[in-house]
Amino acid sequence: MTATAALPTSAPQPYVVADSDRLWRGTNLGWIGAAVVVHGALLAAITLAPAAAPLQPPAPLMVSILPPAPSAPTPPAPATPTAKSEPKPLVKPAPAKPKPAPAPAMPAPSPIAAAPQPSTPATPAAPAAAAPAAPSAPAGNPAPVSAPRFDADYLSNPAPAYPPLSRRMGEQGKVMLRAHVLPNGSADEVVVKTTSGSSRLDNAALDAVRKWKFVPARQGSELVAAWVQIPITFSLEN
Repeated sequence: MTATAALPTSAPQPYVVADSDRLWRGTNLGWIGAAVVVHGALLAAITLAPAAAPLQPPAPLMVSILPPAPSAPTPPAPATPTAKSEPKPLVKPAPAKPKPAPAPAMPAPSPIAAAPQPSTPATPAAPAAAAPAAPSAPAGNPAPVSAPRFDADYLSNPAPAYPPLSRRMGEQGKVMLRAHVLPNGSADEVVVKTTSGSSRLDNAALDAVRKWKFVPARQGSELVAAWVQIPITFSLEN
């Protein structure tokens, strides 16, 4: 018979807490305690803090409106003494001045006809009778002006020559000129007032009259400048 050896039975081992477990548990307990202390301090500080004073609204401003000061009464203006009107002196009416007699109108000078022959200049028309002297004007009124004259015999003003081309073409007509006569008897300006219809005839009349001499205009005893009209006729029938 085989003998069987009995195996030894191991007894149960007791639970042994390791050192690491102890250290971990101690650390957690420390953090928890610190958190409890901090929260308790915050709660106590909030509870014991004095309540904030409520905000007070700003006090309203009081404005007093004073009535305007009464204006000082305006003193009445002193009465202006009324000046007594003095009687106006009687003014005697001035005697009426006699009206000067109107000067007799000068007869219009007769037109000057240009000669049809180019070699023979046209003769001026017979001079018109001189106008009688105007009566002296009363004091205060200007004396009338007598018009200049161009038809006096002693002036010897030649008539305009008939342009040969106008004579061959049968041009004829009447031109009216205006001349401004100076006190020395010469004309400083001659213009055409009414044309003859031909520029050649007009220019022939202008060239001749610009060389003429005139009897200057008079105003009383003074020689003055004035305008005069000069009619010139170009006719092939003469």
